[in-house]
Parts: sequence; structure tokens; C-alpha cells
Amino acid sequence: MDILFKNDQPQKAVPGGSTFNSIVSLGRAGVPCAMVTETGGDHIGDIICNYLQENGVSSEFVCRHKHTKSHITLAFLDENNDAQYEFYKDHATALLDSRLPQIQANDVVLFGSFFAINPVIRSVVGSLLRAAHQSGAWLYYDVNFRKNHIADLPDVMANIEENMSLANVVRGSMEDFGYLFGQKDGETIYERVSHLCRTLILTDGARSIRVYTPDGCEIYPVQSIETVSTVGAGDNFNAGYIYAMLQGIEDQSSRIAMAQRWSQDVCRQIGNNISDELVAWLKQNNVGGMN
Repeated sequence: MDILFKNDQPQKAVPGGSTFNSIVSLGRAGVPCAMVTETGGDHIGDIICNYLQENGVSSEFVCRHKHTKSHITLAFLDENNDAQYEFYKDHATALLDSRLPQIQANDVVLFGSFFAINPVIRSVVGSLLRAAHQSGAWLYYDVNFRKNHIADLPDVMANIEENMSLANVVRGSMEDFGYLFGQKDGETIYERVSHLCRTLILTDGARSIRVYTPDGCEIYPVQSIETVSTVGAGDNFNAGYIYAMLQGIEDQSSRIAMAQRWSQDVCRQIGNNISDELVAWLKQNNVGGMN
């Protein structure tokens, strides 16, 4: 559960989390999808599962723990509407002990953040990702590595590298790779990971987006907009990119344009997901309603 603050006063509470934000926006856009995660058996957990279902996302694979409290995140918006986070969770008690989906060819798997590298559940998560890769599914890895996990790097770097090797697309921010490699130069970062992933999308806040492939680097400028909150900006970039891919859009620039549209939409509001207005626009332009 994300609680968003402005001037130290709470503004809104909404279920959240990186891939959670992405999957809910995809569900709102009409994409049939399911969330694989864990949450507590408390009232907050009920709200989270209900929120998934209300937005068209199956909660069938959400692992509920009866005697565990759900995680809480506080997001404090600064004068630029960027967020500083405080997390109230215990990653050491993470557990996935319920049924997992059978992923097939042509399925899409979005995964990321510490959940995707946590050593406590790696045996389960790693097996699921390897099976998805072997089945011919399309995988998108959002690195989303936070500063508070730098001390864990020796224990999780191998998992990060395996995730990159399994993914069709890897997306990370300049901040992520600053924490991971101590690098903020795009060419150096891609050189470091190019043996693992063919396509790397490197974002840098309001600065240009870089897409690296073996054919070179394409640079896409970011349109300047007035923001209300940047919470969920990267998550909805991921969702928009995946949505474009699912629509059969092959052109990289068109995928990035859709990703930016989704990201900018969530930045214009306090919330984690795309607006009703964007959902309506997708439908009006015959870009909605997935099979």
C-alpha cells in the first residue's frame, strides 16, 4: 500500500509496487493478465486483491499469508514532485508457496525490483522465469534497484545477471545502474551488459531515453510536462511499451512513444495507474480491447 505525501501531509493511499503498477494499468487498458506476488492476510491485503480484480487483473496467483502484515510504502513528494521513499517491509519473510501460472509461448512476463532477485524466494522465481524463457514467452525485466539494497549486491548480482540473460528487453534507469555498477555513462553500461541482453532501454528522468541494441544506440527526447507526481512514471513506461508490443507495433520509436504517453499520463495525477481519460483514448483510437 502506497501512501503519498505532499508537504508532509498524506494526499492519497493506493495499492502499489513497481510491477503491480504496471500490471494494473495494463488491466485497465483491457489486457488480460494476472499478478504473481505475495501479500498479508490482513485488511490491506484484501484491499490490494480487490483493487487487482476491479481493474481487470486476476489475483489467482497472489500468495496470502494469514498471520503476516502487508507491506507499506511512504512516498514523500518534493518541490519537483519527485518522490523519496520509506519502506516498511520484511524481505526476509518473503514466501511463495501457492500455485504458480503455467506460462506458455506468446505469453508476456513482466518482472523486476527486489522481488525478482530476492535470495529467499529465488529458487521459485528463478524456476518460473527459466520455464517462461524455455516456453518461448516474451520477457521484460525492469531492474528498479533501490539504494537501500546496495549492501545486498554481493548476494544478488548473479540473479540480476541471470534475469538480464533471460529477458527480451531490459529496462533500467541511470540511477539503477549508478547503484549497480557505479556508472552513469550509457555506452559503458551497455558494454557491461551487452553479453547478457540484446535490447537495453536506459531512462534518465526528464532526460533523453536511450535504446541500445547490437545495431547501435537510438536516442529519443522526452517531452517536458508539468507534473503532479512522478510516482509510477517508470512503471507505466514499462506498461505502455508492453502494450504497444502486444498491439503488434514493431517500430521501436512507436513503442517508445506509447511508453512515454503512459508515463506522462500518470505524472499528471496523484496515483499509480493510467487515467480513465487515457483508457478512453485507447478505446476511441481502436487501441484497446485485447484478446
